[in-house]
Amino acid sequence: MKAYIVGVGMTRFEKPETRDWQYWDMVREAGTAALADAGVRYDQVEQVPVGYCFQASTAGQRAVYELGLTGVPVYNVNNNCATGSTALMLARQFVEGGGSDCVLAVGFEKMSRGSLGAGGAGDFATSPVARHYGIMAAAHGFEASPPTAQIFGNAAREHMERYGTTPEQLAAVGAKNHRHSVHNPYAQFQDPYTVEEILAARTVHRPLTKLQCSPTSDGAAAAVVVSERFVERHGLGERAVEIAAQAMTTDTETSFASGSCIDAVGAPMTRAAARQVYTASGLGPDDLDVIELHDCFSVNELLTYEALGLCGEGESGELVESGATTYGGRWVVNPSGGLISKGHPLGATGIAQAAELTWHLRDEAGARQVPGARTALAHNIGLGGAAVLTLLRRG
Repeated sequence: MKAYIVGVGMTRFEKPETRDWQYWDMVREAGTAALADAGVRYDQVEQVPVGYCFQASTAGQRAVYELGLTGVPVYNVNNNCATGSTALMLARQFVEGGGSDCVLAVGFEKMSRGSLGAGGAGDFATSPVARHYGIMAAAHGFEASPPTAQIFGNAAREHMERYGTTPEQLAAVGAKNHRHSVHNPYAQFQDPYTVEEILAARTVHRPLTKLQCSPTSDGAAAAVVVSERFVERHGLGERAVEIAAQAMTTDTETSFASGSCIDAVGAPMTRAAARQVYTASGLGPDDLDVIELHDCFSVNELLTYEALGLCGEGESGELVESGATTYGGRWVVNPSGGLISKGHPLGATGIAQAAELTWHLRDEAGARQVPGARTALAHNIGLGGAAVLTLLRRG
């Protein structure tokens, strides 16, 4: 049974403590918007997977109680930065399996200011990502800068040493995504920056500067996922975007065997998930019009170009410099501004990507609309590890 997204909604992503609101306030705003977009009532929803990372157990129930007290099952989902897309994947599986006709996927995060997981190497002795940081420490040592910036920064240095990628090419990712966010009213940042300004910003962990790193953010997103018979029964064909294929992968020995930070941060997971999605859909990179991918740091956008097959290994720096991944190029990548500029409330990110792509496929993205978009790909990755790819299509 096919699954379709028929309604999406999200809050603006904001710097933590910008607004005096609770996580349930965010979910009420995003969930209400998604239901209204679909023309669906909450009492028609049969199951609700809710993604978040930093709240207590059953926070999902507390959040969606703002939408209604109907007694439907609520599932609390945590898969690090891939949490939102994991909740969306559960919604699709509920529908495709035939057990439900209407499911609401929700993701939210209320975060604290400052970098995630700052601290010494000892903090990771019993951490789920200890093996990943161990790879980094063995090759590059462990410094005082935020650990996620370290492991991705070291992946960038490996890419530079291996392929000749330049600081300017890394900065070009940030410049492109900040430029895209100017037209996104949901984005945390809406200021454009030049490559020179990005290179001149404060270094977080070399070679990455602040304007190449995703911020901590508050926000929520939601999507209504329904069956084909629900679409037909309720006349939602004009709103429906098909989830044509979806795949989740986790780490294999490939992530660790090489001792490379490029592999440890998830490039092999993305390659494996891309193969599955392309095989299942019968489509490939050349069939895509618009892509939202997990640019938690600028280097990860470059790594993901290669893992998705947009270019050959080591060619991603030249690809972004060529203009192939912006308006007027072969694909538009991160028209929302991506995580770097739109923001990154962990539990909401994956569903927000799907919302952005749904708007493009329905020709509702306003000034940032990708002309004629019919096929879209979302890529959401969580260190430790999970990679989720979602291919969306509209006839």
